Amino acid sequence: MRLSNMLGRTLRDAPAEAEHVGHKLAMRAGLARPIAPGSYALLPLGMAVARRIEAIMHEELARIGGQEFRTPIVQPAALWEATGRYQEYGPLMLRASDRSGRPLVVAPTHEEAVAELARREIGSYRQMPALIYQIHTKYRDEMRTRGGLMRLREFTMLDAYSFDVDLAGLDKSYDAVAVAFERTLARCGVAYVAVQASAGEMGGGETREYMAISPSGEDTLARCASCGYAANAEVAVSGGWGLGVGGWGMSSEAMEEIATPSTATIADLAALMDVPESATAKAVFFDTPERGLVFAVIRGDLEVSEDKLRAVARVSELRPASAEQIAAAGAVAGYASPVGLAVAEGDGPGVFVVADLSVAEGAGGLVAGANRAGYHLRNVAYGRDWRATAVADIAAVRAGDPCARCGAPLSLDRGVEIGHIFKLGDRYTRAVGATYLDEAGAARPVVMGSYGIGVERLIQIIIEQHHDEAGIVWPASVAPADVHLMALGKGEAPKAAAEELMGELEAAGLRVIYDDRSESAGVKFNDADLIGLPVRLVVSDRLLAAGELELKPRGGAAIKLPRAEILRELSNLLAK
Repeated sequence: MRLSNMLGRTLRDAPAEAEHVGHKLAMRAGLARPIAPGSYALLPLGMAVARRIEAIMHEELARIGGQEFRTPIVQPAALWEATGRYQEYGPLMLRASDRSGRPLVVAPTHEEAVAELARREIGSYRQMPALIYQIHTKYRDEMRTRGGLMRLREFTMLDAYSFDVDLAGLDKSYDAVAVAFERTLARCGVAYVAVQASAGEMGGGETREYMAISPSGEDTLARCASCGYAANAEVAVSGGWGLGVGGWGMSSEAMEEIATPSTATIADLAALMDVPESATAKAVFFDTPERGLVFAVIRGDLEVSEDKLRAVARVSELRPASAEQIAAAGAVAGYASPVGLAVAEGDGPGVFVVADLSVAEGAGGLVAGANRAGYHLRNVAYGRDWRATAVADIAAVRAGDPCARCGAPLSLDRGVEIGHIFKLGDRYTRAVGATYLDEAGAARPVVMGSYGIGVERLIQIIIEQHHDEAGIVWPASVAPADVHLMALGKGEAPKAAAEELMGELEAAGLRVIYDDRSESAGVKFNDADLIGLPVRLVVSDRLLAAGELELKPRGGAAIKLPRAEILRELSNLLAK
């Protein structure tokens, strides 16, 4: 690969829209370019990195018996309607129709198509366990794309799927793929944390995310340094909500109404009543596409986790409720509580109320709204004075909250999801009718697992974790090439020697980028550091006169070696 005709030039400065270091360096080094919001082209250097990563993925999946396959990205909507995700995915899914009017989807993920393949191809228990995978395009119509390669609309993903006869088999497949994914990330030089996570639209049982700690991350992780607990904030729990927190337990006193003028906030109410905020109940209202008004009740010193609430209420989106919606439910904004409201049972009529554990289990005697402007209720007890449609943990975990496992304080970090594995069970196979005959000849649903790693996102995380002030410092395993060769000087001798050396290195199986441009030594050195290959190799008139070449590991000191020793030394350096 010659820099003189390579598509993709280096940039002195990062584009204005590049916010984080991984994005900036990917642009400056000429790995990728935006075509439209959320749509990036990988240039030759970026593709070279992607192919190195994909080669590692192929090797690790092959080690555990993975078989490569390919599904279409444009799929019949009927498959998605059968599983219910045609509606659940909402605006993230790009929908279309063919010339005959048949509805289609541009697949954001491929579980439906894979379940359909299982229905068509698997008929007996003897065909399982089986593991298939592809490295293929996905499309999600993200509303807010950001961070360069971090959140794209169109992206490449390694997605693998296991087929088993039962849950015990799924456990084994899940563990095997987890090891393959962890080996893949380690070989790519990525530091990660495995955390508990939400299944989201995927559904199923146990899920695990592989997260890279990153200031540019969209996710929040709760971690315990004492016992190792780690979870995405979407599902993280703490031990701080229970009985006795703030000194408030179940009250036997009767509920009573008291005047509380000008106390529309929890802070105002706690000050007036001379109680801690943990002795109050907070009312939070949301408008949802599926249920209309959803009413969340939580202890006053806590905040609602919208991710948790969305999962409990089984809704796709939470928006602030209007004053008209709140009033129509019989509540008064600023003085609201579920006391006296017509609360829905299950999916029945009435207000859909979700109570956090902090107000429903062992937290009686709270101060709550009276649904009357200027008034609150004292000694409000769950179960005696009001009930909810659902009771669940909907509280956002805070830094310093006690770990639910060991009681040590939790810390919060920002992170980026780089991989996710799911135990799907028979959710998809049962929906499409994918069954097999067991040893007794009975039909049973195929049991599935789903596993994914995003390729472009992984590239940017590698850059973020491996760089210095001069540019990228690629791990040798994924670098776009092994050696950055350059000829310095205006004479023909260095160029001729570099051409000969390039042929020798490539014949030895090394990948070479040759800077054959008519640029100054300073420009070439700066670009070599920016692109960040493991080794820089320099040919010049002075070096040739001494029978030497200059070899410099990226981030290390330059050394001069006899021409005859170069190949051996390069091999040693790259092996390290």
